Amino acid sequence: MGYASQMIIFYGNISYVVILAWAFLYFFSSFSGKLPWASCNNTWNTDRCVEINNYNTTANWTSPVNASSSSSVIEFWQRRVLNISSGIDAIGSIRWDLSLCLFLSWVICYFCVWKGVRSTGKATYFTATFPFVLLVVLFFRGMTLPGAFHGIKYYLYPDPSRLVDPQVWMDAGTQIFYSYAICLGYMTTFGSYNKYNNNCYRDSFYLCLLNSGTSIMSGFAIFSVLGYMSVKQGVDISSVAESGPGLVFIVYPQAVTLLPWPHIWSVCFFFMIILLGIDGQFAGLESNVTSLTDLYPSYLRKGYRRELLLLLLCAASSLLGLFLVTEAGAYILQIFDHYVCSGPTLLLMAIFQSVIIGWIYGAGRFSDNIEDMIGYKPLPLFKYCWLYITPLICSGTLVFLLLRYSPMRFNNTYVYPWWAYWIGWFLAMSSLSMIPINMIVKLAKEKGSFWQRLKTTSQPADDLPRMAKEMPSINALLNVQNKEQNDPML
Repeated sequence: MGYASQMIIFYGNISYVVILAWAFLYFFSSFSGKLPWASCNNTWNTDRCVEINNYNTTANWTSPVNASSSSSVIEFWQRRVLNISSGIDAIGSIRWDLSLCLFLSWVICYFCVWKGVRSTGKATYFTATFPFVLLVVLFFRGMTLPGAFHGIKYYLYPDPSRLVDPQVWMDAGTQIFYSYAICLGYMTTFGSYNKYNNNCYRDSFYLCLLNSGTSIMSGFAIFSVLGYMSVKQGVDISSVAESGPGLVFIVYPQAVTLLPWPHIWSVCFFFMIILLGIDGQFAGLESNVTSLTDLYPSYLRKGYRRELLLLLLCAASSLLGLFLVTEAGAYILQIFDHYVCSGPTLLLMAIFQSVIIGWIYGAGRFSDNIEDMIGYKPLPLFKYCWLYITPLICSGTLVFLLLRYSPMRFNNTYVYPWWAYWIGWFLAMSSLSMIPINMIVKLAKEKGSFWQRLKTTSQPADDLPRMAKEMPSINALLNVQNKEQNDPML
């Protein structure tokens, strides 16, 4: 499981850092005299370009008359930032400005992680707390805009019919996995630096409350602005609400052009995105480096070998990431996102981990371990979650996803060539295959029949800390052994 999760994190580090490069490009562009995505007077604009501020707000953007038009924001995104090609088979050239932003992202991440948790912890004080300040500013600004409550209503009253769409469940599950950093080793890595008696049970509740509370508050900040946009443009809010990169790099840049002092709000928003991206990026780097260091401690904990390992990882990842800043980079990013960093891959990881904890290691033993660390048992509900609820929900979601499977499409229109789908499944299996390969290797090293080997390899590790409740029986056994050694009559 550890090898598989680290492979997924490595792939995520390569792919998601390009979003950080996009954010840097928008951030630097925010300091220009006029926001470049607010006008059609640029070299990348076409004759079909329309400026939102100059557009007749009473017109209907969804009507066939205007179907051939495109906003200045979309043209900046597609023609200036991505310069997107016709398909993944037309890879085109490397975007030099994006490649420089990519290099800058990796340099920042390297110096945030190069001294281990000492530098990571100090960096987190700023990268994890200052976005809250910016989020509060954007929240109050959004709530004071005309039409804000129109967007809030849309946010609080979702469409129940979307629940039958498997993509909705996959996106929701992916968001939970990544926002809570579960099933991928992030928490295991950083938790390994805690003291044995750290109250991880309490911290998990705090994490859930803080994370979910931040997500809810972010929803108010975003949808209040979307409501303002729908009123300003005279269109339904569903036509301006998007998800994924479109929300960050199309909708919100378009929103700031409609606000007073657009440069200030643009700088604040993209600076917040950069800090959040850096925070998540160096968490993945720290997990990879710590895992390798713990695997080969006698070799990598000498001198500057850890720093050199980190430099090698950053250099290799940045070179591989150059494919993502080509003219076909957006197509490649979707392959990574769809096959490696979300969907069936993460669902299978969740199923395997819950089955291993609940049924092989034992939910009762795991609960006893937590009691030994914090002094009291967790709620009995968690046992049922480990045993039944989590594996059943994840298995049901996976089956539902497979039954309603449809081939991946870019922007719901572009169909990938057959070999692109094979690349996606190869990337997915290259991480998940670590589980059976590691199991076969361990079984091959043991002796005895197949069932004896399986039983031996399914036992907990010998070097686990002894629980306090086991100590009396262990001490009694040691005392008996000492008496037998010291008494010559026995």
